[in-house]
Amino acid sequence: MACEVRVHNGVISQEEKQAYIDRAREKFGHEPIGMDITLDGDYVELSYDFDPQPFQRIRRITGYLVGTLERFNDAKRSEEKDRVKHGA
Repeated sequence: MACEVRVHNGVISQEEKQAYIDRAREKFGHEPIGMDITLDGDYVELSYDFDPQPFQRIRRITGYLVGTLERFNDAKRSEEKDRVKHGA
């Protein structure tokens, strides 16, 4: 995937653009689809655009914040099965 890089208030080399893309990949774990680089003297402001990430529902079950019950041991699974669910 190619990252669209937009530079504001100046010009930078392709190597420097690639270095900012590599930094984003290192920091966030995946490459952005777009990036705004705003130059202000010796300062650089970076703004990233990423693809939407899937949302995982998190619930509080038996005192734990979990997405699924698959990591629960047998005792926690039994506790979840036996709990009383209160209505609103």
